[in-house]
Amino acid sequence: MKAYVVDSAAVRSNLQTLKDRAGSAVLWAVLKGDGYGLGLVPMAAICRETGVTHFAVTEVSEVSRLRAGGFQDCDILMLRPTADAGELTQLLNLGAILTVSSQNDAAVLNGVAETLGVQAQVHVKIDTGMGRYGFLPDELDQLLPIFKYMPGLHVTGIYTHLHSAFCNQKATIAQAEAFQGVLEKLHAEGCDTGMAHMLNSAGLLKYPEYAMDGVRVGSAILGRVAVRGNWGLARIGECQATIEELRWLPKGHSCGYGAGWTAKKPTRVALFSVGWYHGFGVEMGNDLFRFRDCLRGVLRNLKQMVFKKHLYVTVNGKKCRVLGHIGMLHTCVDVTKLPCAVGDTAVFEIKPLLLKGIEVVYR
Repeated sequence: MKAYVVDSAAVRSNLQTLKDRAGSAVLWAVLKGDGYGLGLVPMAAICRETGVTHFAVTEVSEVSRLRAGGFQDCDILMLRPTADAGELTQLLNLGAILTVSSQNDAAVLNGVAETLGVQAQVHVKIDTGMGRYGFLPDELDQLLPIFKYMPGLHVTGIYTHLHSAFCNQKATIAQAEAFQGVLEKLHAEGCDTGMAHMLNSAGLLKYPEYAMDGVRVGSAILGRVAVRGNWGLARIGECQATIEELRWLPKGHSCGYGAGWTAKKPTRVALFSVGWYHGFGVEMGNDLFRFRDCLRGVLRNLKQMVFKKHLYVTVNGKKCRVLGHIGMLHTCVDVTKLPCAVGDTAVFEIKPLLLKGIEVVYR
């Protein structure tokens, strides 16, 4: 048996903590990536139980699933801008709020909305440094037509995205000032910008003074944030698996591909049907190649080698060392000193976004 068990009470507690921190600002629950790997509709249901009725996603299918799942009266913001007429038609028929981040996005959406005889609700994206989508802060001449000359669009919000709220105060403040500068220019032109929002999970925890009209939180709902400190958040779930088999390996016997571990003495081994395919032992975010990032990686590996850092799972409440390389679908664990039996439960640390091939259960 293996399952990723989500503690619904922990989800509700995290949401309440985040709502309290956001104050009067509207809390948007970002549920991209199938609710960060834990199920879009179940996560949305708990959010609604806690009074959160604004959602943000990145795919047309996610909007459709929420509407079909009974979230007809909730606001759903499509974070990913698109100029695909087919996608825009689907999104307008689903009553989504669309993001526009360029004149082309806006022009195509305006045309589709007029053809359908509707007015599209839109949030305007400003690029203050993330570099992915959005108007640059000095592109006022491209912004103004959206507010003044596109009757198929109704601007109900404007936002930007912070790239380093978890680690760089100077950059975050610069982004905030750039965004506020855009708002001031638009207001001076008589434009109603609607709901202004810029804070993500890390931003809300570290800079609540920038909450403005709304905040967007995703990883913080899961209690998984790259921000040091005690924020009153708890991790909401864990992977649980039962011992499939117990066996003794004699001294000198190896374990796993590459014989990465060899028994120095007779060792009792527990076998679990959880491996790297399911996300165990898998890393994410090692795709930066600046000198300082490479140096950190080298130092981290050296530290692990010098101090012989190992992976562990928790069996019957006790930490037990993983032996050898993690297999695609299996992991071997040293339980020599632990009383245990086939069927006993262990806890594996797996990031939900890396979870695959394991049932998610809410309790």
